[in-house]
Amino acid sequence: MLSEPRSGRLAAWGNALLAGLVSPDDAVLAVVGEDAVHRVEGLPGESAPVGLTLALGRLRALGVTGLRVALPAPGHPLGLSGPPEFNARALEAEEAVVCHGAAFGLVPQVYEAGPEGDVHVEVVWHCLAVREAPPADVPSLGEAERELAEALREATEVLTRLDVAGSGPVAEAAIDAYRARAARGREVLAPGYPPRAVRVLELAQRVGALVALAGAGGHGGAVSASEMAARGEALRPVERTARRAQVAAYNSVVEERERGAR
Repeated sequence: MLSEPRSGRLAAWGNALLAGLVSPDDAVLAVVGEDAVHRVEGLPGESAPVGLTLALGRLRALGVTGLRVALPAPGHPLGLSGPPEFNARALEAEEAVVCHGAAFGLVPQVYEAGPEGDVHVEVVWHCLAVREAPPADVPSLGEAERELAEALREATEVLTRLDVAGSGPVAEAAIDAYRARAARGREVLAPGYPPRAVRVLELAQRVGALVALAGAGGHGGAVSASEMAARGEALRPVERTARRAQVAAYNSVVEERERGAR
């Protein structure tokens, strides 16, 4: 989880656009990022894929007032509400955007071409019908922040005791690169998000990055199958908590708007 999910960028900047806080050009530029192009396929009234600018405008015309993120994993349909077809596509992609105000969802499919070092990336978002129901297992920002702090503390204690925290030159270099990227002052969320959402997302991404590093590059300091299993058990709930916190941060604008409308 060293980089933000594409669904997070689309939801965050799409929400800013829907709120009138950014221009369509700025929103699309931020969503596309380093990819070559993003298109949306399956929009009602469109027989072929369309560009992201047209797609966001069409979704607004169809009644969409906000965008939520889903980051599901096997056994954990985080942020999803059905139906099974959409859930299955989102689970395969490990992410999705669920519209608020109209029953649509968007699942990305990534295409890569070109030699190493010059890879050309295109993304097609498949627009599908979703069930209008509360998203699964999404905490509030306050809950997410507390869960992150507790999960990180518990996992750190276990990993330190086992000496399997993924140490080594490769992990250290990756952590240094992550810190350097964060220090460049990248915009974590789009305009309109509360400071607490930014704080929670930054912590969730940091925790996710450390979990990924601890689980990669061999077995770290583990010397037995039981210790490797213990590391996996320690990391699993932390990774789950980090995903829940990311979703809570990205969805916070829509959740606040819903609470204000009640």
